[in-house]
Amino acid sequence: MEYIVEKIGMSRTVNTSSTAVTLVKVLDVKVLDIQEKGTAFVAYSRGKNFNKTIEGQQKKYNLSKEFNNFATLKVNNTEAGDLDTSLLASAKVLKTSFNSKGRGFTGVMKRWNFAGGPGGHGSRFHRAPGSIGNCEWPGRVQPGKKMPGQYGNTKISVKNEVISFDDKSGILVLKGCVSGPNGALGRVRIAK
Repeated sequence: MEYIVEKIGMSRTVNTSSTAVTLVKVLDVKVLDIQEKGTAFVAYSRGKNFNKTIEGQQKKYNLSKEFNNFATLKVNNTEAGDLDTSLLASAKVLKTSFNSKGRGFTGVMKRWNFAGGPGGHGSRFHRAPGSIGNCEWPGRVQPGKKMPGQYGNTKISVKNEVISFDDKSGILVLKGCVSGPNGALGRVRIAK
């Protein structure tokens, strides 16, 4: 059973043992079409996206204007309608999947925590990666070499304990942290 959630931010519990928690909001999701193997085609509200394709899907499934994004989820529903969130009230552990913050093209010191060279004048080796190859054999750079490149914006999944779930507001309080900036969309599913 999967749910689409939006990260609100982080906070702390106020009791004898203060714990860092992450607040996520379970989005209002409509199940449109049940597919094979327990998956379903769903619609949810996010932003102001609108084009002819979205308009066609809204007309086909008789949706209101706010449901303007579509996805495929694993669900327990057997027919179209609202997504059942009652299982979250009894859940103990959830597996959360979010994209981490994207940091663009970065060098080896930021991406891989390389130490770099001396900072003084004349060293000619400050933030560079250094030697990357072998001698005559094999005469190429080995696969998996730590080099500059795209850093962040990768899917990261972690398991979090559920502290509480408010069914009316859809706010889910998870122990610990999840990846991504505030406002990021992700998925949670009940861990076994």
